[in-house]
Amino acid sequence: MADRMEPILPGSYLGILGGGQLGRMFTQAAQSMGYKVCVLDPGADSPAGSIAEKFIQADYTDSSALKEMANLCQSVSTEFENVPAQALDELEALGVFVAPRSSCVSLAQNRVAEKKFLATWRAETNIGPAPYCVIEHDADIEHAAPDLFPGILKTARMGYDGKGQITVYEPASLAAAWAELGKVPCVLEKRMDLDFEVSALVVRGYDDAVVAYPVSQNIHRDGILHTSTVPAPALKPAQEKKIIEAAKALIRKIDYVGVLCVEFFVLKSGDIVANEIAPRPHNSGHYTMDACVSSQFEQQVRAMARLPLGDTRLLAPVSMLNLLGDLWFEGSEDRAREPAWNQVLSHPDAKLHLYGKSDPRMGRKMGHINCLGESINQARQNCAAVAVELGIEP
Repeated sequence: MADRMEPILPGSYLGILGGGQLGRMFTQAAQSMGYKVCVLDPGADSPAGSIAEKFIQADYTDSSALKEMANLCQSVSTEFENVPAQALDELEALGVFVAPRSSCVSLAQNRVAEKKFLATWRAETNIGPAPYCVIEHDADIEHAAPDLFPGILKTARMGYDGKGQITVYEPASLAAAWAELGKVPCVLEKRMDLDFEVSALVVRGYDDAVVAYPVSQNIHRDGILHTSTVPAPALKPAQEKKIIEAAKALIRKIDYVGVLCVEFFVLKSGDIVANEIAPRPHNSGHYTMDACVSSQFEQQVRAMARLPLGDTRLLAPVSMLNLLGDLWFEGSEDRAREPAWNQVLSHPDAKLHLYGKSDPRMGRKMGHINCLGESINQARQNCAAVAVELGIEP
């Protein structure tokens, strides 16, 4: 941990690498606290760049753009894990406080490194990854253990929302699946007897303070998050305690400053398996925007500005519903139309968040709705009612 540094006070510029929806919600949180924001993103139509005080349209490795950002910002973070480590290192070399550092982000950029780390982490937490093997060469195909099947073959890099992975049911199908993925480095992960999935969201400050949010229970459809419910309905208190303690141990072990999400599988046996690490605010943490004292984006601001961390207390049970671009094409595959938000907002406990994306596409994340309730069941019922209004299967 670095030596104690003074806080970066409101009125200063904070930087964010990446101009998508996570960057946009960070920007909104920073501005509400009195900060100015500089966004660097290669795309011209940037949801975050459109509302930031300063938008630099450039590649993440553009040295002149990074120098411009460094001259303006005292601290920089990233909204997604695939920002090149080179960019983070270059900003740090220019005297910028970078949170999280490139070594932390790099861990989540490569599934091979991530799985190896999680395997060593098992000794401390008694939670590790699913059984796996690395596929990098033709010879690795022959040495894949039979008990890894059926398994999921995942590319080591750039896979997200179900992309870059293929289910492989038997050893004889592995070579063809690897060829279909372009023979890039991959991880073959054994399919587990899954009961449900959860996410743990933890935050670490520059001063080593660590806080954790209540664990969310997640449902995915076609590899994309559909709903997150908090408190997690099926999670036992002892399991939640174990997951939170493990996530807190992980964030300290890698010397991470900022918001970190760790995804877990809870098996039908009751065992817990670590799935993935996301070095940023997370889709499953959007519920914090309306249901917690401090949102995950406010915490991102606090951590990178070297401020005390906020309260993670849950104020009300909540179920978050993801909104995909498919909604804009209900009843017409050719022409997009705006969904009936007035009907959605006739539900007083529904909180709508749209991401400022002008081009809806099938499968594209366009927004989310947080549905609150006095109980978990009521929050879930409210979420189901909103989904029906939108024509989404609850």
